[in-house]
Amino acid sequence: MKFVDEASILVQAGRGGYGALSFRREKYIAKGGPDGGDGGDGGSIWFEADSALNTLVDYRYTRKFFAKDGQRGQRSNMTGCKGEDMTIHVPVGCTVIDEDTEEVLGDLSEPGQRLLVAQGGFHGLGNTRFKSSTNRAPTQTTKGSEGEMRNLKLELKVLADVGLLGMPNAGKSTFIRSVSAARPKVANYPFTTLVPNLGVVSVQKHRSFVLADIPGLIEGASEGAGLGIRFLKHLTRARMLLHIVDVAPYDGVDPSDTAKKIVHELELFSPALAQRERWLVLNKLDLLPVEERQAKQQEIVSALGWEGPVYSVSAINGDGTELLVSDIMEHIEQQREREQAEPELLEQEREQQLLMQAQGRKRIEELAEHHALERAVARKAMLEGDDDDDDDDDDDHDVEIVYAP
Repeated sequence: MKFVDEASILVQAGRGGYGALSFRREKYIAKGGPDGGDGGDGGSIWFEADSALNTLVDYRYTRKFFAKDGQRGQRSNMTGCKGEDMTIHVPVGCTVIDEDTEEVLGDLSEPGQRLLVAQGGFHGLGNTRFKSSTNRAPTQTTKGSEGEMRNLKLELKVLADVGLLGMPNAGKSTFIRSVSAARPKVANYPFTTLVPNLGVVSVQKHRSFVLADIPGLIEGASEGAGLGIRFLKHLTRARMLLHIVDVAPYDGVDPSDTAKKIVHELELFSPALAQRERWLVLNKLDLLPVEERQAKQQEIVSALGWEGPVYSVSAINGDGTELLVSDIMEHIEQQREREQAEPELLEQEREQQLLMQAQGRKRIEELAEHHALERAVARKAMLEGDDDDDDDDDDDHDVEIVYAP
């Protein structure tokens, strides 16, 4: 199935039903009085997180959703039927944003979680509601109110405990294949990974975590180059990041320079994401002679000024991955225990995630505006160039042409 992580839709809640205008008319009851019932409320629209879904592809083709209207009130004080609510199922990890106000309406991060996105209209009142001691035969009724209408943007961010970060061809996909059952495409050229991949890493029975691999970043990614900037938002939910560095790149560039470029692009995308806990993983050690590995590691760590955890692995044959996975599992379990003991930590984490998402969204919007402006300038220049060409053609007609005898 095609992976789609963004979609724009329109939702329209149902309108409330009209109130009824009616008077009781029965044999031997001359003045039965008003008996018009209220209308029914309009149907509302809800979103529900569904763990069976993993993409927003359905909402690329179905973009408009309308809930049922409430029915009219009836005589004998009968209330009209309420409009049926509509439930829209979305993947777990979906953020719902009002496109007109840019307000984040909710973040569906748990299976079964529900979110009201459009409130149905309030029912109209029948004339029974208006009777009083001075108004024995009211003819007033009210119409039901309109249901809410919203233009919504859906953003899917995969739920993972650990996110992989690195240049194209750094070995991220090979790493996730080595430690989990995930089987992303692996090849000897950059940009093999085109969409995020998730893998469940099982350490022992009932001890596991989720690993996310996204397309690699390149220099200039924060300006829209490559694919990685589009998928960086998927790392905002991760508890920690693994920065995968190729210690023996095929083009001979300095690994520490590429690592610095990744950090720079990360800071431009979201300063909050750049501050997320990050471990350094030096990959492809099998390409270096054994006697050079320790020196190469010290060289990269010193060049980066790295103070966090450092691991050396060879993902293709699994060397060093067992220790790394074990330490990650222990670290994540400690985080989970702290969050359970101190619920305020979990709330702080959610606020931090929303901040990272907002910063990333702002950066992507800035890029879109910048590229739109570039296209407009290029188009204007092209049109002006065409005008200049026309002028040159006119000048050519003024030149006298002499034919040889």
